[in-house]
Amino acid sequence: MNYVYIRVSTALQSYEGQRFEVERWCERNHFSIDVWVLEKVSGTMDLNRRTLGKTLRKMKEGDFLICTELSRLGRNMMMVMSILNVCSEKGIQVRSIKDGFELSDSIQSKILAFAFSLAAEIERNLISQRTKEALAAKKAAGVRLGRPEGSSSKQKRFEELLPEVNKMREQGASFKLIAGFVGVHENTLHRYLQGRSGRKKQ
Repeated sequence: MNYVYIRVSTALQSYEGQRFEVERWCERNHFSIDVWVLEKVSGTMDLNRRTLGKTLRKMKEGDFLICTELSRLGRNMMMVMSILNVCSEKGIQVRSIKDGFELSDSIQSKILAFAFSLAAEIERNLISQRTKEALAAKKAAGVRLGRPEGSSSKQKRFEELLPEVNKMREQGASFKLIAGFVGVHENTLHRYLQGRSGRKKQ
């Protein structure tokens, strides 16, 4: 059986971006999907309380678990490693599309799993530190922090994801894919970007 696991952290996020990536990968690799597993939950939640945990308990030796990236499995190194260890013990093969990672019984794949998850952990810590430093600099400059009056939750989320949005645009990602990642309609994404462009010109 081939399982696809898609996780988003909040109700404002959409599954569509990850679904699109998986479907495109499956088409290229002539890979069929038997079960889609979707859940909206923090990656830090205990595995046994997540739909992923229930799914892994049902899966058998030789089954495939496909995800867009290892960070979808868990939000820290130890969580990812523990999940990969469960898969390894049960003989479940893992495919992580963006990371290009394959988990099998080989020692090489297990070493790669550790390296990828460690890199993801370091990257998140660096992003968090840069964010804290930027906020501290704004506060010191007298900039009012917090949610702007009258702004929507989607607008707030867009601002938070703007660095990732810009990165995806630089890499040539389609508006449909970016809109799915942000969790908004393509037209809404266009308005957000046009609004920011207008503010920069002022």
